Amino acid sequence: MKNQQFANWQITVLGIVAAILVALSLNSFIIINPGQAGVLSILGKARDGALIEGIHLIPPFISVVDVYDLTVQKFEVPAESSTKDLQTLTARFAINFRIDPVQVVEIRRKQGTLANIVTKIIAPQTQESFKIAAARRTVEEAITKRSELKEDFDSALGQRLDKYGIIVLDTSVVDLTFSPEFARAVEEKQIAEQRAQRAVYVAREAEQEAQAEINRARGKAEAQRLLAETLKAQGGQLVLQKEAIEAWKSGGAQMPKVLVMDSNSKNSPPFLFNLGNTVTND
Repeated sequence: MKNQQFANWQITVLGIVAAILVALSLNSFIIINPGQAGVLSILGKARDGALIEGIHLIPPFISVVDVYDLTVQKFEVPAESSTKDLQTLTARFAINFRIDPVQVVEIRRKQGTLANIVTKIIAPQTQESFKIAAARRTVEEAITKRSELKEDFDSALGQRLDKYGIIVLDTSVVDLTFSPEFARAVEEKQIAEQRAQRAVYVAREAEQEAQAEINRARGKAEAQRLLAETLKAQGGQLVLQKEAIEAWKSGGAQMPKVLVMDSNSKNSPPFLFNLGNTVTND
């Protein structure tokens, strides 16, 4: 009976020892995956040097490893600022960034988790950078020169986050809005510009029409001058013939009943007149 109890006790002890050994073995190493870095803390104190990808031995039970994702992270951060002309401008930025693996231990000591980095570092620095970029231009310039606004914002944000071990890869302006008062002012300005353009068009059209009238008058005067010179060269007889022709045209398109030829001038045209309207005296 005693031998049986001793054997049971040995089995229990061996089981406890095996469990302890298994627990020690499971807590004596950690695997860091690609794109990650670990910070080893022993008894609450962070050790220098980040744990890169691979397997690492660590002191069991008294150590903790905080793993950070070193791949590209994306967060959308809202921002609001006043422009140069004291208009309210709001925006939302999509920020792509990653943690500097060289400074990951300092990030763990000073900023803590990734959530803390976003809320305590990236969000307020985004707000301050947007204020710097927006204050350099009017709200109209911020809208029409959006690329320049983004360049100033990127420069300010990159400089501010670099000292925290955060590398900014790219930013995008997801949304850019302005106050309703400015929206109405822009609409009124566009309407005024359209009216002004219409007035300029009408003025140019009237000017072109007036110039056309001048040109037509000049052409008519030149034609009359040439006609007068021709009539003068042909003599008074040609003038009478022209007046007779004009009178015949105004009276109706009838064929003349009388054809009178001038025997003194072979080159002059015939003199035509209509006898249809003459009165015969008996």
